[in-house]
Amino acid sequence: MKALLVGLVSEETTREEALSSIRELSGLLEALGGKSLGYILQRRKRPDPRYFIGEGKAQEVREVAKGTQAEAVIFDDFLSPSQHRNLEDLLKVRVLDRTDLVLEIFSRRAKSKEAKLQVELARLNHQLPRLYGRGKELSRLGGGLGSRGPGEQEAEVRRRILKKRIHQIKQELEEVKKRRRMQRKRRESEEKKLLKVALVGYTNAGKSSLMRALTGRDTFVADMLFATLDTKTSSRFSEGTKILFTDTVGFIRKLPPELIESFKATLEEVKEADVLLIVVDVSDDAWIDHVHTVKEVLKDLNAENKPIVYALNKVDRIVDSLEDANHLPHPAFLEEPAVVVSAVKRWNLDKLLQTIKEVGYEHKASDEIPRGETLQTYDRNGRLS
Repeated sequence: MKALLVGLVSEETTREEALSSIRELSGLLEALGGKSLGYILQRRKRPDPRYFIGEGKAQEVREVAKGTQAEAVIFDDFLSPSQHRNLEDLLKVRVLDRTDLVLEIFSRRAKSKEAKLQVELARLNHQLPRLYGRGKELSRLGGGLGSRGPGEQEAEVRRRILKKRIHQIKQELEEVKKRRRMQRKRRESEEKKLLKVALVGYTNAGKSSLMRALTGRDTFVADMLFATLDTKTSSRFSEGTKILFTDTVGFIRKLPPELIESFKATLEEVKEADVLLIVVDVSDDAWIDHVHTVKEVLKDLNAENKPIVYALNKVDRIVDSLEDANHLPHPAFLEEPAVVVSAVKRWNLDKLLQTIKEVGYEHKASDEIPRGETLQTYDRNGRLS
């Protein structure tokens, strides 16, 4: 698919931020095997309610799309059903928004039954309002005044089918959540000295590579956005402590709300963790922006107050030795504990494990202390000190 990309520079964003987001959108398109023909940015205080970028700019986009023989125009934001309909009518090509692109990637990458259900739910929730938006257009097939034409009847049938399927998927995912809760309770009862660590981070930050380096578990690793969607859990013993690592789906800017809602069964592991291990690709010039994005998504999940350790990964791409890595200033930019690591070259993995245990046991100790009692401290092996 050859596509033209369109972004908006509003009063809430700078041109640099819009360009960075467009580059990410281009990466999402490439992840689907598509090709970007270029981009157009429009500066407006706020999106136009009818055409998002305004009718005049939309007509300009139509001419550029025609001249470049673009098969689609992709908007770097969320389009309302009416905006989507109006733009397709005006541009005369397929119109997609960021949500469409991310959902398509997710649908192709989902492997487990749970992930497939979550993606299907997100897709249906995204399609339903657009189906409502087409109601008037379909009803034009009707006959006389006040009649219900075949188009309107068809739309109603499709709505009922979608709503029924959405209800079925929600029920199935609720069963998944119940099973996960039972599994967590069994783990907690069987393992008293257990630390639960959830790996989170921007997509393609190297979470799966780090998971494999820390636990030895064979996981799929690829240099692409959203290489893995399925949650994986594996354990490692470190000096008498069992650490349970759970890899989660990666985050991006403007993560579609439908996906956050649909993946709540998976992302519950984040809320139940003792420590959040935020994996950051420090070889990316925008790594600090990625940290802010991850923090925003954690806030949406009501998990922003969890203890955090940063794994500043892929440091081998910017320095040649572990000694040079240990002198990098990157940890100083972060408030929480941070360790510079390389999952590929296995640099500082022991130091990372030690930091995780120290932060995790400090959190456990503060949670278990009743009011009025003296705080007891734990060493990095989980023993009272």
